Amino acid sequence: MKKRVLVTGAGGFIGSHLTEELVKKGYNVRAMVRYNSHNNWGWLETLPEEILDNIEIFACDICDPFMVKKSIIGCKMVFHLAALIPIPYSYLAPASFVNTNILGTLNVLQACLAEGVERLVHVSSSETYGTAQYKPINESHPIVGQSPYAASKIAADKLAESFHRSFNLPLTIARPFNTFGPRQSARAVIPTIISQVLSGTNTIRLGHLQSVRDFSYVKDTANGIIAVGESSDVLGEEINLGRGEGISIGNLAKMILDICRSSAEIEFDEQRARPQNSEIFELICDTSKAKTLLGWQPKYSFSMGLEETVEWLKDNSNLYKADIYNI
Repeated sequence: MKKRVLVTGAGGFIGSHLTEELVKKGYNVRAMVRYNSHNNWGWLETLPEEILDNIEIFACDICDPFMVKKSIIGCKMVFHLAALIPIPYSYLAPASFVNTNILGTLNVLQACLAEGVERLVHVSSSETYGTAQYKPINESHPIVGQSPYAASKIAADKLAESFHRSFNLPLTIARPFNTFGPRQSARAVIPTIISQVLSGTNTIRLGHLQSVRDFSYVKDTANGIIAVGESSDVLGEEINLGRGEGISIGNLAKMILDICRSSAEIEFDEQRARPQNSEIFELICDTSKAKTLLGWQPKYSFSMGLEETVEWLKDNSNLYKADIYNI
C-alpha cells in the first residue's frame, strides 16, 4: 500500500475518476465529499464495489476550515479539486464561487501547511488563460478573468503560488484543458450534445459554434494529475494537461451526430452563449512542459474517448434533462 492521500471534490466528475485511478495504483485514499443529509457520495456511489471498499469517505464542506484541517490529518499528499465550476452559474452567483473556490482553497493551503503534507497538487483550469493571445497556450500565457468562475480560479492559483513562495509549501498547479467522459454533468458541452441527440430531438441547441476547445478524455486527465503528484521535478511549477489539438464546437457536434447516426440539425441558441466579452473563443494546449518534465501524454484518441462517452450516456440517459438548458 502506497502513502495515504486526500482527494478533495472526490464525488465530482474528474475527482471520482482520479480517486478510482489512485486506488488502482495502490494508494490509501481518503475522499472528501460534500456533506449532505442523504449521505450521498456523488459519483463515487457508482464505482465498483472492489474500488469503493478501499476508499475512506470524509464528508464535509470545503468552506469549513476546521473540518478541512481534520480531513488532512495523516495524509502525505493532497489533490485539491473541490470547486464550483459551471461558468453560466458564476454569472448568477459569483459570491458562491468566491466562497468555495477562493476561501475553500485557502482552507486547504493552511491545513496542508499546518499538517506538514509532503505534496499538494492544486488543480486549476485552462479558463484562467482567457481567449488565446497566441497558440498553442503554454504556461507563460497571460491569465485573464473573463468570467467570475475564471477570476475565482485565478485567485485560488495565486494563493497557492503565494504559499509555495512564502512558506515553502510543496505544491504544483496542474491546469487541465477541457476534460470530458463518463459522469460529466450536462452543464458541459459534450454531454449536452450527446444527451440531446439521444433524446431523439430533431434540433441540437448550442451556444457559439465557432469556439475552439482542446478536449482530453477524463482517464488521461486523471493520470496526468497523478503524474504531477508523483514527480519530484515540478515543485512550484504550473503544468498544462491537454492533447494539443483543437476542434470547434460546431465540428464537435457534427462528429457526435455521426457517431450516434443522427440527422438532427444544429441550431444556435442565444441563451446558451456567454456574454460577448466573456466568451473564450480558442483554447489549445501547449503540451511540451508535461511531456518534458512528466513524460506524460494522453493515451486516448479523441474519437475513442467520444465513443466511450456516448456508450456510457446511452446507459445513463435517465440522469440527464436533455430538454432544458443546464447552467
